[in-house]
Parts: sequence; C-alpha cells; structure tokens
Amino acid sequence: MNKTIFLKEFMEQVWNKQRKDLVEKFVAEKYHIHLDSGDPWEGQTLDHETFKKRLDYSFQSFPDINFEITAAIEEVHHVAITWILTGTNLGNIGDFPPTNKSVKTTGMTFYFFEAGLISGHSQIFDRKLVMEQLGFG
Repeated sequence: MNKTIFLKEFMEQVWNKQRKDLVEKFVAEKYHIHLDSGDPWEGQTLDHETFKKRLDYSFQSFPDINFEITAAIEEVHHVAITWILTGTNLGNIGDFPPTNKSVKTTGMTFYFFEAGLISGHSQIFDRKLVMEQLGFG
C-alpha cells in the first residue's frame, strides 16, 4: 500500500471535497489526536461519528477550506505532510463570529497508520496567525 497516495486521496476527498461519507474508507474506528494545540479534540480518541463532527466544525467555519499538500514523507506506519491551508471564514470559530475574511497559512501534520487506515495525527500550525488574518489578533 502506498500510504502517501492514500493520504493525498483522503485530504482531497474528505477535507477538500467535504466527503464525510468516505470517512470509514480512510479512517480507523479509533482515531487519536496526539498533538494539535488549540484543537478542542486534542488528546481525545474519536470514533467515526465524532470525527465527522470535527469535520463539520471546520466546514462550518470555512466552507471553502482547502489543503494543498506541498511535501510528503512516508515511513512504515506514518506519513508526514506539509500543507498550505486556504479558506474564507463564513461561520463561527468557537465564540468568534464569522468575518468573511480569507486566510492562508502553512502547517505540518504527522499521520499515523494502523491496519491500512489513518489512526491519528500530530499537527503543528500557527493558529494565532489565522486569528490575526481574521482580525482577532
């Protein structure tokens, strides 16, 4: 199995095209968010339905969310990617109201694999920069 191709398809279909109906194709029944500072689900293990709720949170805040993968490194049980995130804030982000402003930021996600499915991640990106771009910084 080429995990890099699998992960790129996951990012395109589930995140960019918002195909929540494909979550079970890509995501393990137990998905653990190891590190993702500022993410309300950090440290939690999600089932498929909770994973979809997490997607909804992002899709409602940024209906045109898009990840462009700029690099990928594959290991036996992991794939690390760097990406550019773009989107327009048309929904609440927690207690912050929508701004109708666009954001662009970069980040890195380290995806974990188990039994051929994505079983979790650790992620780093500058959420403060995003909030500044939205006028909250």
